[in-house]
Amino acid sequence: MSDVSTASPTAERPSLVERMAGNADGILEKIAAEYGVSTLDAVKALPEQFRTIVPGAAFEKILAALVAWGPVVFIVHTPDIVLECEGPIPPGTYGRGYFNLHGDSPIGGHIRAENCETIVFVARPFMGRESLSLQFFNGAGEAMFKVFVRRDDKRDLIAEQVALYNDLRKSYKNGSA
Repeated sequence: MSDVSTASPTAERPSLVERMAGNADGILEKIAAEYGVSTLDAVKALPEQFRTIVPGAAFEKILAALVAWGPVVFIVHTPDIVLECEGPIPPGTYGRGYFNLHGDSPIGGHIRAENCETIVFVARPFMGRESLSLQFFNGAGEAMFKVFVRRDDKRDLIAEQVALYNDLRKSYKNGSA
């Protein structure tokens, strides 16, 4: 991974940190590719108020907290697809080398939890609107998956989930989690 503070500015563009300070909006994977860094490096370049970084060791505890949120937007973003699935996060258990999500939800599957090195609470504008997510990163600095606070019919963030997100984020920001 590169040092985002030195991501090379050119005559045409500012450094990554300057770019994110001036405009935190945009697709993080695309911004990272433009600067030749990992997606995690792009997230770390966000102004501090837009991110709270948590060690991957909190994976199981954070996933357990998400079970109580009700339907969320679960995203897997690869170079070839941005897959979005809406539903509740089901409880998970470990087995056969995976953290297994099974339950009455369209969200299910098998996650290599030990590959999660960093989790970031990201609160930033996206497409001109406030966006709140938890992003789970592997050792290469790429997103394994992301969980977003849902929006209502008016495209506003659901207040109950915003409160749950803020409480969970605050517990990690204060080091009490």
